Amino acid sequence: MSKHPLLLVFIILLAIPTSVIADDGTLNGANTAWILTSTALVLLMTLPGLALFYGGLVRKKNVLSILMQCFAIGSISSILWLLVGYSLAFSEGNGFIGDFSKVMMNGIGKGALSGDIPESLFMLFQMTFAVITPALIIGGFAERMKFSSVLLFCGLWLLCVYAPVTHWVWGGGWLSQMGVYDFAGGIVVHITAGTAALVAAMVVGPRRGFPKTPMLPHNLTMSVTGAGMLWVGWFGFNGGSALAANGDASMAMLVTHISAAAGTLTWAAIEWKKFGKASVLGAVTGMVAGLGTITPASGFVGPGGALVIGISAGFVCFYSTVYIKQKLKIDDSLDVFPVHGVGGILGTLLAGVFSATTLGVFSGYGFAEGIATMTEQVGVQLIGIISTFAYTAVVTYILLKVVSLATDGLRVDEEHEVNGLDQVDHEESGYNL
Repeated sequence: MSKHPLLLVFIILLAIPTSVIADDGTLNGANTAWILTSTALVLLMTLPGLALFYGGLVRKKNVLSILMQCFAIGSISSILWLLVGYSLAFSEGNGFIGDFSKVMMNGIGKGALSGDIPESLFMLFQMTFAVITPALIIGGFAERMKFSSVLLFCGLWLLCVYAPVTHWVWGGGWLSQMGVYDFAGGIVVHITAGTAALVAAMVVGPRRGFPKTPMLPHNLTMSVTGAGMLWVGWFGFNGGSALAANGDASMAMLVTHISAAAGTLTWAAIEWKKFGKASVLGAVTGMVAGLGTITPASGFVGPGGALVIGISAGFVCFYSTVYIKQKLKIDDSLDVFPVHGVGGILGTLLAGVFSATTLGVFSGYGFAEGIATMTEQVGVQLIGIISTFAYTAVVTYILLKVVSLATDGLRVDEEHEVNGLDQVDHEESGYNL
């Protein structure tokens, strides 16, 4: 018998580092550590990744307004998620939306678990998704919407669009019950944000001078820096969505990287062929297209499928960008719908295709085991796409009209738009050279 029983107990505890006993179950230390890391990576995507990416793409008189909008939306979304958003998305409720049983994390103590990780961590991980989704939308109306309108719209949109759709897909709602595939947010994040950006761009109207006046990015170095952070952060976005440190997470990270690389090269190759040079802007945009398109499929496809998805993303999103701006003359300022919306739609469809075992090296994990099953799954994916697009478009339009009434118009006046939102909204300048 040891003379130091406390030391003996300590040694025994050290021998089982991957699990400890919680108040109501067993917590997995390895999974918890991975989701803690993933949470930080996803937040990095918005602050500072998306802020820098978007900030470099606008004109220099509006760079601070973009950075401020990202930070403000991150803060507002976090508070709303705590107050009621998480409950609406992930409490039991009904097929359409959750209830109020988890308002202000009611009943979620330090020892409460979601699966084998703390529920507080699951809530925080999901909060980072709720932060980046409305932040993506600002690219659709960049450089022309009032700061007050941006804040009110994004807050209402989070509760009225993002939370319900999240419940449909991830919270046990009707699309989840149908068996829709959306591993990390093709429907929940990219289709909702892309659709909202398209509607907002049409309602708010184009920037002064569009499309005749060139409106070039003022700082591509800043945008590439932000894009690099997005690429790295996406490992947490997709890999963390496995909610475990396992083979699903590692495969999700692998296919994410493959699709991003394929999207980058495809977009650059198209520009090289059409214009004689491959642009930096095109390369990073292709990267984001590849990332957004693989997101819904990342837990269901293998590397071969990811390669096809990334190449498809480069082609489809490139020509969608051209069509939206040059043919339809819609000033989706930072190409949110053609990159995220179209990419989310494409990836959600292809998730149903490339999960089939019949595709050999291009197949995924065998969820769709044959052609008949694959066809059925693609049908479910289509229902998810169409319903999400329609619901998001209608509610976004209504919210924009409500916000317009509440803030005496959505956009700044012509003089303020010419002077730039940095001075108008914040009385500051991004550069004092």
